[in-house]
Parts: sequence; structure tokens; C-alpha cells
Amino acid sequence: MAADRFKDPRPQQVRVIGGRLRSRRIAVPNVPGVRPSPDRVRETLFNWLQAVVPGARCLDLFAGSGALGFEAWSRDARAVVAVDANAQVAAHLQAQARLLGIPEGAQGLQVVCAQAMTYLNQPATPFDIVFLDPPFHQGWVSQVCAQLVAGAWLAPHAYVYIEAEATLTELSLPMGWTVWRSRKAGQVGYHLVRTDTIEETTQ
Repeated sequence: MAADRFKDPRPQQVRVIGGRLRSRRIAVPNVPGVRPSPDRVRETLFNWLQAVVPGARCLDLFAGSGALGFEAWSRDARAVVAVDANAQVAAHLQAQARLLGIPEGAQGLQVVCAQAMTYLNQPATPFDIVFLDPPFHQGWVSQVCAQLVAGAWLAPHAYVYIEAEATLTELSLPMGWTVWRSRKAGQVGYHLVRTDTIEETTQ
């Protein structure tokens, strides 16, 4: 999803795994460092979120290929906002949304070309689910999570999905947040966090 320091020179596509766009293909922008979340990671994530996504407002920060946001909309999210700092990526996301028949704006997919922290420094409209897949090894996770709290970007009982380098074992989460699900796939660690207090242990 987000930019990283590696580029795969081969043309890439990812598929939508479930919902109304199931099996549709999404072209990955030919931009250095855009790395879509692997299919099996997205399948696991949306299995975790299957009861939560329908009707949810979703924020896809560091959107990259847009795979997480498109998947959420396919599974009946009420609205998705995709934020990426790269103008080429943002234009690509808008084009892919049109090809997939996703409406623009409040009831579909809204693409915002902005740095994540710049976007989060504006007045907030709370989200039910935030997808956070920043460049690895740059310390973004703790900064963005802190701003999500400080800027009141989270609805009650919101979920935050974090995708990061597998070597990042301490997420430095805000007080009261709980890692609800956590797994690794190769060099990627992926974690679903609840922002309210729960008793269930990490799976």
C-alpha cells in the first residue's frame, strides 16, 4: 500500500477479494515504493473486520495502490477517504475508482492528495476504521496514532489497522489502545488495534 524504498519493476495488479467488486483487478501505480498489502494479509484483515466494515467510515492513510480502501468499499463501507502525498498516485486512485464504478465523494471514495500529518492537522470528521500502512523504518506509526487521538479522528470503538516492518515489535500505542489481532507474513507485521479497552487477549 504505502511507499517504501523498494520498487518492483514489473507491472502489478491486485484483486479485490470479497464483496460487490469481488475478483475485480486493481492496477498498481508504477511509482517507486508502492507496495500493495499481499492478498492473504488483506483476506485475513477483512475476516477480522467482517462484522465492522458494513456501514463504516474508513480512512486509508498512505493509500498507495488503494487496495485496502477499495476492499472496504466493496464490502459495503459507507464511505472511504484515501490519502496519499504523491500526486501521481492520487490521480491513479481516482482513475481506478472510475473504472471500478465507485462514486466520488461522501458516499463513495474521496481521494485526497496530502501528507498524512497535514491531513490530520485539519478539523476532524471521525472514522470507524483507519488503515495505516506507512513507509517502513521511518517512525510513522507512533506519530500518526498520537495525532489520530489528539485530533479526535476516531469514532467510539474505532479500529486502527497497522501494517509495518515485522521487526517492529513495540508499536508505542496511545493509552487505552489494545492490539486485538496480530500476525506476520514474511517481512510484514500486521496488527488490528481497538481503541477502546477490551479484555480479550491478542490472537
